[in-house]
Amino acid sequence: DFPFPFSWLTGYLAIIVGAVMTFVVQSSSVFTAAIVPLMGVGVISMNRAYPLFLGSNIGTTTTAVLAALASPAESLSESVQVAFIHLFFNLSGLVLWYVVPYFRLPIHVAKKFGDITAKYRWFAVLYLLLSFLILPLAIFGLSMAGWIVLAAVGGPLLLVFIVAIIINILQKKFPKVLPRFLKNWDFLPIWLHSLAPWDRLIFKMCGCCCKKCSQHTDHQEEKPKDLLPVDILSPEKHCYDNPDFVQSQNL
Repeated sequence: DFPFPFSWLTGYLAIIVGAVMTFVVQSSSVFTAAIVPLMGVGVISMNRAYPLFLGSNIGTTTTAVLAALASPAESLSESVQVAFIHLFFNLSGLVLWYVVPYFRLPIHVAKKFGDITAKYRWFAVLYLLLSFLILPLAIFGLSMAGWIVLAAVGGPLLLVFIVAIIINILQKKFPKVLPRFLKNWDFLPIWLHSLAPWDRLIFKMCGCCCKKCSQHTDHQEEKPKDLLPVDILSPEKHCYDNPDFVQSQNL
């Protein structure tokens, strides 16, 4: 980290590092795959990895630029144009989602999705299917039917999504401006504002595999009470972090 008042330059240095390293390995996937495990073990924080990934998106455009420069003379102009479209598209994303700190929404979304996935493991598979298969195919199919059909179906869904986001923000930041029934989502059916019913449904559909996992989990939770604190696999060990508390117990 740069010292104050130049601490804001640290993120931009990370962007440059991400771009250079991706240019060296010629693959943003390799660079990303190397960063993710380091984040998992706590070596790199989410706020530091974010500019690294943005820089990786810039560095991966160099491959297209180099390939365009190797094109024949008669198609060189078009090839370079396409390569620079790729470059400026990623630069636009960098300006949009990083330059203004308030717009660094992917960090908050990633943390939220990470918390949900830690509680419901199937959410990661559902997210991949929706983001990379179901939604693109649905939008492609509607677009093939014509822009009128796409606007008629996608417009109301997009409007509902935006309104839900705005209400969620108001519920957390300014709940007093909302009417009583909009201060929470309890007026909706539970399956519309909670993943717990879906989790039970998937658990029932999964069958024997989930039952074995559940038995394994129950076996892990049934620990004898006379074990040492370090032997208890529980995320809540705050009391044992206090040396005075440990010394006062007859372990």
